[in-house]
Amino acid sequence: MLICTMIAGESKAQSRNDTIPVRFVLSGTDTIPSITLQIYEVYAQLPRRLRKERERWTRLRNAVYVTYPYAVAASRILKDVNAHLQTLPNKKARKEYLQSKEKELRAAFGNKLENLSVYQGKVLMKLIHRETGENCYEIVKELKGGFNARVFQTVAFFFGGNLKSEFDPKDDHDIELIVQEIRLYNYYN
Repeated sequence: MLICTMIAGESKAQSRNDTIPVRFVLSGTDTIPSITLQIYEVYAQLPRRLRKERERWTRLRNAVYVTYPYAVAASRILKDVNAHLQTLPNKKARKEYLQSKEKELRAAFGNKLENLSVYQGKVLMKLIHRETGENCYEIVKELKGGFNARVFQTVAFFFGGNLKSEFDPKDDHDIELIVQEIRLYNYYN
């Protein structure tokens, strides 16, 4: 048995670009094309319980990858805003600064944040608490007042969210693992 390579389809009417090199095996007077396929491992289908767990993990991982950059940006912006608010002399200057900053942030992030799913919003609120140490309700209350914070909390409640949700390292261990993975590969830092 002899293994060789030949050019398939070569004739006078075809050009060199129309040819494909093909390996073949000579067995006596027979020419048999030989193709080597990649090796694939085939596994049995996962049990239903493990499939559900994998789907839950994948959904959470995607949500964290989408929302983590916003949480990091929110932390950075909140630190800058709080530092700048300390330098302002009165309540009027503070209100004007907050309104201008809100317009700027709506222009930068408004459409992107509005397109998040409810689930991604819940994950984002936990990540913001993780990054800033304050839950979203406290942040809104501090910057926009208690009435606005209650209104936003009511709206969030009707959509299944809670602005007072906090990141708990024990309960949200999976989120922490994904954040550590992101930081390990420096995707957003």
